[in-house]
Amino acid sequence: MAQIFPKWTNDIPRVGAPLTVVAACFATFVVWYWFSPKHTDVGYAPKQPVPYSHALHAGTMQMDCRYCHNNVERSAHAGVPPTATCMNCHRQIKYDSPKLGAIRTSFQDGNPANDGGGVPWRRIHKVADYAYFNHSAHIGIKHKGVGVGCVTCHGRVDQMEVVAQQQPLSMSWCLDCHNNPAPNLRPIDQVTNMAWEAPADWPAKAAGIAKALRPPGNKNATEVLPDGQVIVRATAGCTGCHR
Repeated sequence: MAQIFPKWTNDIPRVGAPLTVVAACFATFVVWYWFSPKHTDVGYAPKQPVPYSHALHAGTMQMDCRYCHNNVERSAHAGVPPTATCMNCHRQIKYDSPKLGAIRTSFQDGNPANDGGGVPWRRIHKVADYAYFNHSAHIGIKHKGVGVGCVTCHGRVDQMEVVAQQQPLSMSWCLDCHNNPAPNLRPIDQVTNMAWEAPADWPAKAAGIAKALRPPGNKNATEVLPDGQVIVRATAGCTGCHR
């Protein structure tokens, strides 16, 4: 019988099998490394409908984060300020600036539902939908008088003309802090101070406080004491973030 395929085709399985394995391993590495939040999310800086400069407002003018994000201490979400908050100043300052066109339109249409919602701000920082994150629990661990500074997750926003994501906000990144929160803790009155520097005795204090925030995994994420005080634990098993 005549030979249909040339003799060299016999080598295809022998050579192709290891090449397939190598290619599969390389593809897995590419997905694991380059598709991680460190590469897909860090640096994300979408163009906003209003060119708001945090460097000017939070930096030069030293406006506290909570003036605009006024729900951050009592809500899971920091919130976007209503345009009425912007107009507290801009009714007198640069009212006619073309950069504020979307703000004026939202403020003047008389519909409270559109106050803030009328400006299509583009969200920058967002954890995965299957993870629960509560701002108030992080910036105000009140029973210990400490919190995690805004700069830990958001970077030096007070130096940004255009806000960009600075951290991956991935599970491993969050767990690094949950497993060792001490380096990111600061006095609660310094949470919004972007330039805060820890005094010499603070690391030891923070380390002691961190021990109380890391109970065994079988304890609840929150506990209400007899006097009504709520204790929030930094690590309390999977259900702390996945509810």
